Amino acid sequence: MTPDELTQWRDRAREAMAFRTDPAGAEGPLPDGTRRELLICAGGACISSGQPSVEDALRQALAKAGLEDTVRVVPTGCMGACSLGPLVRVMPDDVLYVHLAPEDTAAIVEEHLAGGEPVERLLYRPDEDAEPIARPADMPFFRHQQKVVLANCGLMNAESIDEYVGRDGYQALAKALTGMQPQDVIDTVLASGLRGRGGAGFPAGRKWQMLADAPGEEKYVICNADEGDPGAFMDRSILEGDPHRIVEAMTLAAYATGARKGYVYVRAEYPLAIRRLQLAIQEARRAGLLGRDILATAMTFGIEVRVGAGAFVCGEETALMASVLGQRGQPQPRPPYPTQSGLYGRPTIINNVETLANIPPIIRNGAEWFTGIGTEGSPGTKVFALAGKVNLTGLVEVPMGTRLREMVYEIGGGLPDGRAFKAAQTGGPSGGCIPAEHLDIALDFDSLQEVGSIMGSGGLIVMDEDSCMVDVARFFMEFCVEESCGKCPPCRVGTREMHALLTDICDGKADGETIAKLESLAEVVQSASLCGLGMTAPNPVLSTLRHFRDEYEAHVADRKCPAGVCRNLLTFTIDYDLCRGCRLCFRNCPTDTIFQVDGEKKYRIEQEGCIHCGTCFEVCPFGAVKRE
Repeated sequence: MTPDELTQWRDRAREAMAFRTDPAGAEGPLPDGTRRELLICAGGACISSGQPSVEDALRQALAKAGLEDTVRVVPTGCMGACSLGPLVRVMPDDVLYVHLAPEDTAAIVEEHLAGGEPVERLLYRPDEDAEPIARPADMPFFRHQQKVVLANCGLMNAESIDEYVGRDGYQALAKALTGMQPQDVIDTVLASGLRGRGGAGFPAGRKWQMLADAPGEEKYVICNADEGDPGAFMDRSILEGDPHRIVEAMTLAAYATGARKGYVYVRAEYPLAIRRLQLAIQEARRAGLLGRDILATAMTFGIEVRVGAGAFVCGEETALMASVLGQRGQPQPRPPYPTQSGLYGRPTIINNVETLANIPPIIRNGAEWFTGIGTEGSPGTKVFALAGKVNLTGLVEVPMGTRLREMVYEIGGGLPDGRAFKAAQTGGPSGGCIPAEHLDIALDFDSLQEVGSIMGSGGLIVMDEDSCMVDVARFFMEFCVEESCGKCPPCRVGTREMHALLTDICDGKADGETIAKLESLAEVVQSASLCGLGMTAPNPVLSTLRHFRDEYEAHVADRKCPAGVCRNLLTFTIDYDLCRGCRLCFRNCPTDTIFQVDGEKKYRIEQEGCIHCGTCFEVCPFGAVKRE
């Protein structure tokens, strides 16, 4: 494979994908006679929502209508709007159907593909009274995004190297190998200001420069795909939807730094990502884009996949490298840093998936293009996994510096039932909680740090007024306790003790000294732990103490949970005047502590023996059960 042959390949592939590159200007059928394409999201969320059965029904409906030769079904990577799946996008009409079931496919084929009219009942509506929206670009969820990392996800078959090449795939590699020196590549990445998207925000170009300057001929490039934050699925979706981009990016990193071997470390919980990545590596080898004499040059590079067992601590660089070697994943003191002594004791760089996914477009378009997006200190875009108490959840890519308010109320569509925004958790168990007073904060590295949070890998969980911030801190601390490798006492013992103190507060067992003890212990764990897991584990505690201290004090001093979440601090009673005697609370009480009032068709709760489960509150249709 020569660079000229790659260009010819790209041109042919582009022609076969014309509906997706310029749907508005598409005229007539594609070269193979295809008149329409049905892009069906085959990302993890849609698959779990029933995508395979929808795809099967769609193919059967096309065959029944005799359209299987003129309408192409293309399974794609994640389209992003996960809460609306399964999703099908009709091209070049550019019509998006949402919440599809197998029985809906016949209507799409008969009314839209054969009849020429979109099926309105299957289109997106912001609410029941709103007009349907057909084009993704007209939906606020998509309209406010700018896709760089996710540019190919949802627009191509992730299992086809032809389609990746048609989307300018491997053009950056050809440009680098034939027209740039290794140092030119590093200089471009340095000038772009790209910062690591795995959490720390370390400049990627500086890391590459350190590896290039390290002595020795044996060097390694590692892609960290051990995404372990609760609610985070950015890296997973990139690997599932655009695996060739990571292959190309790692090869560019190898060329720039002098490495000849690469590893992708991915957790076993991502079987679809693993399968598609392995397929991409095989396709690249067959095409002469991996292995020896890449693109007819002297470049040699190979990639292997290493599957981890899902330990959160293996996201830390030194623990990850130990796991790659089949050893127990435990962090090691630094220095030496991986660029000095890494895998097999040789110089190594480790970049996470999203960081690497930025590299091909930076090399193709130049550093100045990239710095034109985002902010001065945080150029480019960031992919967030938007989740929690928000109407539209999913994968979102926005320029760095986008306001949190825009993420929640424009892209996310606001909170369900008009609930009030209370906080947003960023950075997963290593991050912090941002209160409503900072709803207009810019989402970039420096701004988040100023309010006690971090960017992390990109998890963003929205919480409403019914969220208890003490309980939220306890949830993340429980995660850290379970995921601690146990090597250093500050993390092993400290996180467990913090969890115990948080549990005492939630259970009404805390005294006047508990909050001070918790805060002091959090600061010790933060400063004395060996690796990033322990150093950042106290962040949810410290940020909630900083912004929601009144909730902690209410739990301790008043024995009340203001949000009504902590069971042992709740009291349930039945309002005599509102009770209709329907017996639902009586029949559903798991502890038989609800009794009929003597001589009345009314009921009461015996507090002694009540376990505060809230079942009576949930089943009462008349609002007679009160929670205090």
